[in-house]
Amino acid sequence: MIIKGNIVNIENRKIFSGEVVVQNGRISSIKRIDGEFDNYILPGFVDAHIHIESSMLVPSEFAKIALTHGTVATVSDPHEIANVLGVKGVEFMIENGLKVPLKFNFGAPSCVPATSFETAGAVIDSDDIKKLLENPNIKYLAEMMNYPGVIYDDDEVLKKMEWAKHYKKPIDGHAPGLRGDDLTKYISAGISTDHECFTYEEGLEKLQKGMKVIIREGSAAKNFDALIDLLPEYYENMMFCSDDKHPDDLLEGHINQLCARAVDRGIDVFKVLQVACVNPVHHYDLQVGTLHEGDSADFVVVEDLENFKVLQTYIRGDLVAEKSKSFTDDVDFEILNNFNTEKKRISDFEFHSAADYVRVIEALDGELVTNEIECESLLVDGNLVSNTESDVLKMAMVNRYQNEAPSIAFIKNFGLKKGAIATSVGHDSHNIIAVGVSDEMICKAVNVLIENKGGICVVSKELNEVVPLPVAGIMSDQPAEIIGQAYAKLDQLAKELGSTLGAPFMTLSFMGLLVIPSLKLSDKGLFDGSKFQFTSLEVK
Repeated sequence: MIIKGNIVNIENRKIFSGEVVVQNGRISSIKRIDGEFDNYILPGFVDAHIHIESSMLVPSEFAKIALTHGTVATVSDPHEIANVLGVKGVEFMIENGLKVPLKFNFGAPSCVPATSFETAGAVIDSDDIKKLLENPNIKYLAEMMNYPGVIYDDDEVLKKMEWAKHYKKPIDGHAPGLRGDDLTKYISAGISTDHECFTYEEGLEKLQKGMKVIIREGSAAKNFDALIDLLPEYYENMMFCSDDKHPDDLLEGHINQLCARAVDRGIDVFKVLQVACVNPVHHYDLQVGTLHEGDSADFVVVEDLENFKVLQTYIRGDLVAEKSKSFTDDVDFEILNNFNTEKKRISDFEFHSAADYVRVIEALDGELVTNEIECESLLVDGNLVSNTESDVLKMAMVNRYQNEAPSIAFIKNFGLKKGAIATSVGHDSHNIIAVGVSDEMICKAVNVLIENKGGICVVSKELNEVVPLPVAGIMSDQPAEIIGQAYAKLDQLAKELGSTLGAPFMTLSFMGLLVIPSLKLSDKGLFDGSKFQFTSLEVK
């Protein structure tokens, strides 16, 4: 097979008319030829950190869409399904991903459960980590979110990292806002990357101390604008990732979009492509070609080096996508789940109090971090209730693994004027999380998800719309186009109920992410992520 076009040699910073000759899945030669071409051949894009589960698609369905955007590989942390199903969930992701061309590179989830302050569906200890890292399909130790455990020498945390070093596999980091001496110790423990930087100064310090910084632009967390100005100087030690990308966004584009945005800002295209296509391959030692003779024939053909519209995607020399059409076959798989709670009553969501003020989570659009604020209580018959006028709404977390009373919090900036929304995609333990204008609406939304054993929903007195997620309560068994359109519909309905957030469901899903400061909600209570301890809802 011979592919002709303008060949982009990233390392040598050259573009020339040429042809790529492929034999037996590998590049046998790259030759200069005479001629003028209106297409460009370059290495495929690599997402350097992603939770496939957040697309609400199983890997084989995710692949169909990602391939059309020129993504040939991902560095994938199966942390989400691991928190529901443990090692069995990780094995499901690997097995499903191996049945399609896209090169999924899964890690061993380091923090299952993410913390001891929440209820998850499984535990992965250091012995499990050892067994996972022995598997050649496991490429690295996934994000070490328990940065206090690293800093204060938690024995179990250290054992997990030692196994990664033993098997000579990289250790990914997760340390939002970590600076100074604590950061130095975190890095010295052997942790090599971070995708959680949300300010220029934080990213700069981590780079200067030897970390690889991954610029994240997902559906909820968007750090591209904050970090992109670091790329021109530090491009050799940076990568791109999406981390968490909802299905409607995935249909629009992937890493190719970040390349277009970076080039549009005037950044050198060779530096951008090194970040997007080459650095992840070298850092994680991926079996992915970077357009050299002898490499696996993993490359893309794009229309130009400005918009990066993908015309063709090749993996191992096979044409796997062309002009927005994927040639990946459907994959049969077993549906696994872990959902064991009973339907709730409206009274379960009451919180009786006499407090004049409550501690409130302030959600920030496009960020995983939150602020802690204090707001005046609204009491009805002694029960704390939502205040739509001040946009301080009641939020509930419901344990999905066993029958327990919901935990209650209040949140600002969701903007709902009626109804409620809920999701069982609730990072990291994936309990049910709901926000609404009344206890009745919150209860209705929660029960819709319990009936379906997982999903996302929008309810009001007139509405009862749900997208079921039967695979572990976090992924669909449907094709990407169907789930993408269904998700987009719910997203629009949530906004019609008043939500002003760009991605209300994605934002809601992170309100239980305790390892990200400042204030979050666990199924066990309100949690102060800055002090790493529970706190009271009532301000006394």
